[in-house]
Amino acid sequence: MGSSEERLLESLTSRYSEWIMEALGDLSHDLNFLITDPCIAGHPIVFASRGFLTMSGFSREEVVGRNGRIFQGPETDRRSVMEIREAIREERTMQISLLNYRKDGTPHWILFRLYPVFGRDDGRVVHFVAVQVPIPRRRSSSGRQVARGGSLTFGACRNEVRSDLEFRCCLPFDSYDGSDNRGLKGEEMREAGDSEKQKAIDGAAEILSKLMQYSKLAGRVVCGKRPSPQPGVSHISSSLGTSLGRIKQSFVFFSCRTDPHLFDMPIVYASDAFLSLTGYARDEVLGRNCRFLGGPRTDVDALKQINESILAEKACTVRILNYRKDGTSFWNLLHISPVRNSTGKIAFYVGVQVDEGAKNDVHGLSPAVRQLGAVGAVKVAVRSLSSCAGSSSRSSS
Repeated sequence: MGSSEERLLESLTSRYSEWIMEALGDLSHDLNFLITDPCIAGHPIVFASRGFLTMSGFSREEVVGRNGRIFQGPETDRRSVMEIREAIREERTMQISLLNYRKDGTPHWILFRLYPVFGRDDGRVVHFVAVQVPIPRRRSSSGRQVARGGSLTFGACRNEVRSDLEFRCCLPFDSYDGSDNRGLKGEEMREAGDSEKQKAIDGAAEILSKLMQYSKLAGRVVCGKRPSPQPGVSHISSSLGTSLGRIKQSFVFFSCRTDPHLFDMPIVYASDAFLSLTGYARDEVLGRNCRFLGGPRTDVDALKQINESILAEKACTVRILNYRKDGTSFWNLLHISPVRNSTGKIAFYVGVQVDEGAKNDVHGLSPAVRQLGAVGAVKVAVRSLSSCAGSSSRSSS
């Protein structure tokens, strides 16, 4: 099993115990749902129910590890997709009528119910669950099929379609490839009835109950509502985490000292490349200060330089001896920079690591250029999402 496949499997087993796959598989065969992980780059599907596979015609191997956009097509309503993306950004439950496509290209209407699953210990979104209930074709009171005029949404889309930024979020159910011309033009709209709505609600509750039950076995309890924040605990939004996951560089994201609720500038995000470089698992890194990478021969002057630059709210680059989880050392060319939100206030700091002993970059870029590129990508992600959040809050007020 490759590292990417292992990460997809561990997304569930590490949070809900090794028995979760079997438990989810035992749920009703007509319960169609997907589970996605916003903490993994690309926000992939990590579980697909047997009911969903039967409904869509895809195999599990064709679905797991992919983004949910593969089920969209030419007649999938763009406003509906934006409504889903907005709900993911805001980490909230939503329900919508959506036109999707089966593997053979035939379109079908579903009632799509999406909800986040939170970690009770830190309040982070650990997964999204998407329950999908088929909507049968109905006749109007006049006996005619209802003409398609756009999908039915439960809650208006509060933001206009924004132009994509270079490092925009790769959310599930994101925009499809416009060259795909599957399906039928003018597919009639189908409105969900009370039975479909109730089935979606009941199915969502059944899945969440199972996830909560098995998360207790793993000692990492989840819940359906974000718990009240606790002192010393911080989290970043799942949409920001997804955007950061697209940056293929070793870096960590840690909170600034000005946050009165946090102690000791804990790490709130660690990239996959950082985990590979240091040998630590993500749950061994989050919530800790970066100094855990230090060891007996780490230069205290380098640590002092880092501390002074953070106090001065300035960027710095140092060469520092760090240690991996297995005890081996490496020279870390570390660049630390403040990251400001759309209002200009420092929201986080980013630390980008380059192993001095590693092979040269395949594109021939120097460590300094690679680090500045990663910092630039992080800043774009933070500012774009904080701007979106500001626009959303203004439009809803």
